[in-house]
Amino acid sequence: MKALRILLVVIAFTFANTVLAQTVYTTKTGEKYHKSACRYLKYSKKEYTLDKAKALGFSACSVCKPNKGNTSAATQPNTIVPKSENTTPSKKAVASQCTGKTQSGARCKRKTKNVNGRCHQH
Repeated sequence: MKALRILLVVIAFTFANTVLAQTVYTTKTGEKYHKSACRYLKYSKKEYTLDKAKALGFSACSVCKPNKGNTSAATQPNTIVPKSENTTPSKKAVASQCTGKTQSGARCKRKTKNVNGRCHQH
């Protein structure tokens, strides 16, 4: 009976520690840690606890802003996290090649700064 109580206490402590430990993610080559839904984690994702990520020298992402208070909200599905009011929408500052196709089926060679990635002709 005493062994059963000890086992239950150990299991309860393990679950409590897991709940309190916050999970953050890093990219393979990055220097920042992110929430699970951050757009920078599109191609690679490595899981750490928040304390471990800080100990390894990672800093917080300025886009998703993970910290003790708001990473748990991002890990729950269908949770709306309000945007801060002082952020400005990003503009495409650098011209890139048009993503449209020419009549012959080749990619257009024009440059564009348009948000949709297409030049004036496409």
